[in-house]
Amino acid sequence: MAIIDRKAAEELLDPEFMNRLDQLDLVSRKIFAGKMRGERRSKRKGESVEFADYRSYVPGDDLRYLDWNIYARLDSLFLKLFLQEEDLHISLLLDISKSMDWGEPNKGLYARRIAAAIAYIGLVNFDRVSLYAYANGLQYELAGVRGRRLMFKVVDFLTNVEYEGVSNLAAACKQFAIRHPQPGIIMLLSDFFEKGGYETGLRYLLGRNYDIYVVQMLSPEEMDPALVGDLQLKDVEDEDLAEVTISRALINRYMQNLKAYCQSLSEFCTRRGISYFFTGTEVPFDQLILTYFRRRGLIQ
Repeated sequence: MAIIDRKAAEELLDPEFMNRLDQLDLVSRKIFAGKMRGERRSKRKGESVEFADYRSYVPGDDLRYLDWNIYARLDSLFLKLFLQEEDLHISLLLDISKSMDWGEPNKGLYARRIAAAIAYIGLVNFDRVSLYAYANGLQYELAGVRGRRLMFKVVDFLTNVEYEGVSNLAAACKQFAIRHPQPGIIMLLSDFFEKGGYETGLRYLLGRNYDIYVVQMLSPEEMDPALVGDLQLKDVEDEDLAEVTISRALINRYMQNLKAYCQSLSEFCTRRGISYFFTGTEVPFDQLILTYFRRRGLIQ
């Protein structure tokens, strides 16, 4: 078995925090049946090894599940029912466009730490966990890992992604939806600075009936820039240049526009049953996991 790079792992999740995550589980607002039997028990009746209940026999039932002891006592045919097991698929879509590699605390590291924590909780509970990194479409993929022993693959994936290029959420979500028709929990981690807009991309995910969680993160410098004077601003993704004279009035207008943009994203998600979270990277990420996500029902 491969060994986790301890330094890389501790940058994402320190051992003490991992111990706290051991006791948690991810909860979907919907029940999803996987193509393979998993470790997660469903309230539906299936054909696993754990007995659940009886029901009367009807023609066409599998005779292997008749309880002949009851037939001998009551002269009636009853079928044994068992708890069905099912897989919960958890997919994490991580924005690795150039704008995410910015800020203090760094947005990219903050997103990777959230992804590591959610992936770890899933692996501990034998859910199927997949990670995808996107900029102008999907660029890196780690699909279908399961079990705590494969956490080293998650750490390796998250520590080796490179931040580059322009974000194209629509292209990434379209590719993901085409490749992965099975339902499950989807968590999208991004600053959502999309020149092409976020609506089309999120609609691709909505079309697959996923249980969607959107996490928007911004750095303190983006929420309240400490800039003044005549400056040339450069877009870190497409390198567009703008000559501006920055005053307090202009900063206030920028902050109002940013607030309106985030509010529109929140309302778009809420109207469509998507769980939306906003956080600044100065918020301790363990607080986001243990408090905010638990309060919203993703974790228990």
